[in-house]
Amino acid sequence: MADLESSALESQFVGELTKCQLPLLAYVRSLLPGDSAANDVAQQANAKIWEKRTEFELGTNFKAWAFSVARYEVLNYRKRQARDARLVFSDELEQTISTELAAAADGLEQRHEALRACLKRLRQRDRDLLLGRYTNTRPLAEYANAMGRSVGGLKVTLHRLRNSLLECIQRALNSGEAIV
Repeated sequence: MADLESSALESQFVGELTKCQLPLLAYVRSLLPGDSAANDVAQQANAKIWEKRTEFELGTNFKAWAFSVARYEVLNYRKRQARDARLVFSDELEQTISTELAAAADGLEQRHEALRACLKRLRQRDRDLLLGRYTNTRPLAEYANAMGRSVGGLKVTLHRLRNSLLECIQRALNSGEAIV
């Protein structure tokens, strides 16, 4: 007798689930607009609904219960996507990025050549001061102490030298002159 009841309940559940398929798919698609994985997530939701069938109480709103299960499957899918954290770009955007990066690389090389030329124009001791500071990793206080200078005085000197280099680089790039 229990088997007949169980079979009847299962039959009723299958009927409810079958009726709910199109609305369930539409619901999942609305939560994942434009995502090609929406059909897969809907299938996962169906599997989870079937797995949890014993938790559903006949006589209550099946569609609301199924949508609730589907909503959690969508949230799980989004968590997995966020964990993967992969960005996928369209071909057009990839082409734009590629073109812009290539142009930026050309500009970077010009800036590097201008920096090299401007460094050569500095006095030897100023060039040594800049290169000494930015080619090692020791803290500024330690570097100032090694140079026999105060931290504040060294900061001011480095700031002035960086500004001088920046102006030199900008003049070289704006003039379009050959950088030697």
